[in-house]
Amino acid sequence: MKNRGFEVVTQYLNQDIRLPLRKTAKSAGYDIEAAQDTFILPGKVEFVPTGLKTYMNEFEVLQLYPRSSFVKNKNLSLINSVGIIDSDYYNNPENEGHILVMLYNFGETPQFVKKGERFCQAIFSVYLKVDSEASSSVKRLGGFGSTGL
Repeated sequence: MKNRGFEVVTQYLNQDIRLPLRKTAKSAGYDIEAAQDTFILPGKVEFVPTGLKTYMNEFEVLQLYPRSSFVKNKNLSLINSVGIIDSDYYNNPENEGHILVMLYNFGETPQFVKKGERFCQAIFSVYLKVDSEASSSVKRLGGFGSTGL
């Protein structure tokens, strides 16, 4: 049984996508690279594809954060501050669990994210549920609002 890790989605196989790595032995985050060039106009949001999906156990989540140097140098940040990838997002029928990151350009000039550029970091975490929670019968079919508003 798989525990947790990253895979390349089918759409990006054989496109030189590198699996995320921690840069030092004590780094919490895995650096994520852009899977393709993306141009972002000032005041606009664009999805940056990673070419990746992640598998993990129940009660685990992958949190995405912008790399601080990326924010400082490019005026780009995650529109939702922290991206959340749930364990049941993996291999969903809509997009295979492809991790897409919504970046917002809060600067005054257009910005370019190059393929292979490290732009965010991913941290695996364990979470808890309340004792009285009823089981949900909702099955994830996609991402970005797929479980309702």
